Amino acid sequence: MAIIDELVQQISERTGLPQDKAQQAAHAAIDFLDSRLPAPVGGQLRSMVGGGGAGGSGGGMPDLGGLAGGLGGLFGKGGS
Repeated sequence: MAIIDELVQQISERTGLPQDKAQQAAHAAIDFLDSRLPAPVGGQLRSMVGGGGAGGSGGGMPDLGGLAGGLGGLFGKGGS
C-alpha cells in the first residue's frame, strides 16, 4: 500500500470522511506542506507520499535520510 493510500485511510478513519473527500484532504495537506517547506524537503515529501521511492519507482523506499537532513536544516540543526 502506497503512503498516500495509508494517509487517505487514516484521514477517513479519524474524521469519518468518505474516501473521496479524505483523498482531497490528503492532497490539499501535501500541497500546503510542499508550498511551505524548502524546495528540497517539499520535493522529498511529495516523492515519498506520491509513491515515488528510490529511483522513482512506486515500490521503493524513499530517501528518509535526505528528508531528515532537510528537516534538520529547516529547524536550524545540521544535517550531519
